[in-house]
Formats: sequence, C-alpha cells, structure tokens
Amino acid sequence: MLVDTYGRVATDLRVSLTDRCNLRCTYCMPEEGLQWLGKPDLLTDDEIVRLIRIAVTTLGVDEVRFTGGEPLLRPGLVGIVERCAALEPRPRMSLTTNGIGLKRTARALKDAGLDRVNVSLDTLRPDVFQALTRRKRHDDVLSGLEAAREADLTPVKVNSVLMPGLNDDEAPDLLSWAVENGYELRFIEQMPLDAQHGWKRDGMITAAQILESLRTRFELTPEGEERRGSAPAERWLVDGGPARVGVIASVTRPFCRACDRTRLTADGQVRTCLFAREESDLRGALRSGATDEEIAGLWRTAMWGKKAGSGLDDPWFLQPERPMSAIGG
Repeated sequence: MLVDTYGRVATDLRVSLTDRCNLRCTYCMPEEGLQWLGKPDLLTDDEIVRLIRIAVTTLGVDEVRFTGGEPLLRPGLVGIVERCAALEPRPRMSLTTNGIGLKRTARALKDAGLDRVNVSLDTLRPDVFQALTRRKRHDDVLSGLEAAREADLTPVKVNSVLMPGLNDDEAPDLLSWAVENGYELRFIEQMPLDAQHGWKRDGMITAAQILESLRTRFELTPEGEERRGSAPAERWLVDGGPARVGVIASVTRPFCRACDRTRLTADGQVRTCLFAREESDLRGALRSGATDEEIAGLWRTAMWGKKAGSGLDDPWFLQPERPMSAIGG
C-alpha cells in the first residue's frame, strides 16, 4: 500500500504522459509555450507501463488517470492503455484531455480499454475560447466530446475554469448545455499553477460565486459527503436529477483530508500532491536496474512523507517552480 503518516491510502494514480500541449491556455502557460522536456528525459512507453504495473499489482492502486500536458500528443497512448488494461487486477482507466484529436482517437481508446474521459472546455463561445487558449480549435473540442460520447467513454465529464472578464458569466449556459448533451459538468477554481505567475487569489472566481450564479437558473440539491468519498468535486443534483454538476474548490475548500492520489510526472518523478515542492526520482532507479520491489519501496517512502495539506496559503504558490503542463492535472 501507499500510505502516509496521516493514515491516507493512495489508490488513484495520475500519470502525466507528456509536458507538451497544443493549446496555450492563459491560466497554464505563456503564449510562446515552454521549454519542453527532451525525449531522453521522458519515460518510455515500457517504463510507464512498468511503473503502472508496480503500482497496480504491488502498491494497491486501482484507478489510473492519464494526463499531460495533452496526453493525446503521446504517440504510444493507445498501446499504453491496451497494455494496462491487461493487468491483473485491471485498473479503472480514464483520460484528461483538451479534446483536440479526440474525434479520431476516441474509438481506438475505448477498444484498447479506456473507461472514460474528462475534457476541458471553459466556454461555449468560439471567440472567448480563442482568447483563453490562443487557438481557433473550439469546433474540434466539441467534435471530440461528441466522439467520446458515441464511443461510450462515459460518463463524459467536462472541466471548466471561469476567468474574470472572460467567461465568468457563462456558468448557467455551460450547465444547460452539458445537461442537454448528457455531459457531467465540473467547475474548477483557478489554481496557482501558471508558469507566468499571473494567479491572484483575490482575482479568482470562487466556488461560492459559481454556485450563486448557477442558482439563478437551477435548483441545486447537494449529494452529501457520504456520496462524495475521496472525490475532489462536491456534487449537486440539478433540478432534482438525474443530471449532476460538480465544483472542485481546491483553493477555498480544499479536500486534502480525503486525498487518495499519487502522481507520476512525465519525466518519472513521484509527486505526493499537485502542489508539492518535492519530487522523488523513479526514472533513475528504473534506468539503473532497480528491481520492482526496490522501486515500490522508493514509492512507499515518497508517499510516507506526504504533507497534511496542500499549503495553498503559503506565499510560495505565487511563484511555482513547475507549471501544470510538466506535472499533470
């Protein structure tokens, strides 16, 4: 097991497959992009599958989420999913993507064994999408969502971040659209993970503001903590259900006490938290001939040192050392 000193057990593994992305979202990275990791620094497909195998068969992980950057940019993605689907016990597998390229890959991913997808979409307006992402790819994301639904990668979850002066008025419209199309919408508070250090706590749209906006059009009934478990999203029934909407309040209502996640970066580092300052190197152990049990031991040691909370009140988060694209959401 991957247990920490506070008794939390990590069973959910987030695996970043690449630091690269084909969008330039204003809350994630600068317009010119970043200095990407070199190919020798990235884990190979075999190394990724080996680490996931160790996590699943030795360390008690039962859920794997593939992230990026943009994981659809990983050439070997379908093969990685297929090999992980053959593990015993078989983990539940999902993918977080910006949706670009999903139209052509959704069926192959489903056939390989992927269970579902989370797609990022912050706006229904193409002009606002371009302002937020610096790319004209809004239609591609909508097509990718449709392809995921048709391929039965369900429930298809849509992740939205609201930004002041850009899309902060769209919460009710986004929820209406999601309910109409059978998607489960989740709003995420903007987090201090941008490489250009533009995040300001007093400028973010909070969970309370999102819910206030939604209630101008919908009746929201809380599902309750017993249904939430370790999930990051608080969820509400929309107009009595069955449709639901979630809010991930990482900043204003952190959920660290119930956290069951461990993270693997694209260059083979263990992160105990999305906001962690320290990393533990597994890539070096892999490439120096360590056994599975030795690697498992390093992973256990890393998780044992997990802190009680995210530390978002620490001023360090105004100057993060690694952007979201290098860590995985």
